[in-house]
Amino acid sequence: MDQDAFNMSLRKFLKKVGITAQREIEQAVRDAHGAGRLGDGEVLAAEARITIAGVDLDVVVDGRIELA
Repeated sequence: MDQDAFNMSLRKFLKKVGITAQREIEQAVRDAHGAGRLGDGEVLAAEARITIAGVDLDVVVDGRIELA
């Protein structure tokens, strides 16, 4: 395995995940806030799952997103 190629590919994938997730979360929160479903001081429970079938990886990362 070419470690450098693997690391670059992994970083590229994670960057894509991060950018896409941030964009989608921001839009969903804006929409919910605009519709009155969220208050200004809300704390949202968040969960992300990454799966890679070829290595049987299934990892869940959880956290909180604070709006104020």
